[in-house]
Amino acid sequence: MAEITREAAVDTEGDPDQPHVHKERVKYSPEEEAKLERQHFWRVIDAFRYYKVHVQEQVKRAECQYRSLTQRHQLLLTGVLPNLTHISQCVDHNQDVLHAIVHNCIHMFENMEYGEEDDLKKQPPPSTFDMDKLKSTIKQFVRDWSEVGQAERDTCYLPIIREIQRLFPSDQYDVSKLRVLVPGAGLGRLAWEIARLGYMCQGNEWSFFMLFASNFVLNRCEQVNSLILYPWIHQFSNNKKSSDQTRSVSFPDIDPQSLPTTSDFSMVAGDFLEVYTEPDSWDCVATCFFIDTAHNVLDYLETIWKILKPGGVWINLGPLLYHFENMANELSIELSYEEIRSAIIKYGFHLEVERESMQTTYTENDRSMLRYVYDCVFFVARKPTELQQYAEEEEDDHACSSPPCAKSPRREGEGRLT
Repeated sequence: MAEITREAAVDTEGDPDQPHVHKERVKYSPEEEAKLERQHFWRVIDAFRYYKVHVQEQVKRAECQYRSLTQRHQLLLTGVLPNLTHISQCVDHNQDVLHAIVHNCIHMFENMEYGEEDDLKKQPPPSTFDMDKLKSTIKQFVRDWSEVGQAERDTCYLPIIREIQRLFPSDQYDVSKLRVLVPGAGLGRLAWEIARLGYMCQGNEWSFFMLFASNFVLNRCEQVNSLILYPWIHQFSNNKKSSDQTRSVSFPDIDPQSLPTTSDFSMVAGDFLEVYTEPDSWDCVATCFFIDTAHNVLDYLETIWKILKPGGVWINLGPLLYHFENMANELSIELSYEEIRSAIIKYGFHLEVERESMQTTYTENDRSMLRYVYDCVFFVARKPTELQQYAEEEEDDHACSSPPCAKSPRREGEGRLT
């Protein structure tokens, strides 16, 4: 069982209809913050329950548009209505799985109670924003816990795992005592794989959508490929075949309960910046498609520097698709990798590995006529063991800003994963 604990206020996820709990911009009393979090908790529950209504409205709209065609055109498209009927059946099945996911969510945090459910009949329907996040969560099952997602995991997770094994080989370290943190853990597969290798690993996630789903797959799924989702039924464009839209994906591709009994694996819910404040406490921080979720990526950099032990490493892979870039009333600092890299070095990190072109995808529909490929940056940055050494160098080099600059990094050849 992967216990999921709550250690700090869970973010309201940039919902444009709700105030954003951001400690540098808005101050709330503990009572107000608890109320906002409770409202958000139940709104996400409501989104899971509203899924069928939301998607069936899209199906009904497609049917109405088909029936608006002339009889001659309808006769040319005899497969449309049967396909829409099939989509409706897939929606019903997805809803059954989503009901199972939220069934035990109310008491998933042992140190937080969210009270009795509000009368949802008095609440407005979930926003399009929430429903889009729910659809994205469904696709996360493909990425993290299906055989279909294996190729994507190999390009995203394997480089990180291999670096951990290279830097902390089991024949030289007692890996059970090496503490690895995975912020933005999503449905937990990367953290789970690291724990399976014997490392003490903790995943951190602040999205209730992800937390509900990860709680389900990690703690309620035992039989391999025993559950089915239809993740692509919401995609009405760029389908080569009608059957591509309604194809199923089985999960989990491996038994999440199969970790060795000696494994130390956990998931913690909460804002990364608020939860992780203890200095010099982690041997490795592994971030995958994470740093661009920040309002200000330098806050992440600062926190990672603080919590890493001297000699600890930060391993990162991902693009810079800033999540808050186009959100009204949200702080969003969009930096180039060049600017982030400069800040990493000025802060004192050694860049030991750097590859500026590693191609991968994210929750890709491999049969779609439109496919996005991210040309990601991958790096390994080490916090120096002897920080005093750099303080002394700073006195001798007035051109170096504070924190002191690290020495010139060794840049590897541009590794490309295709």
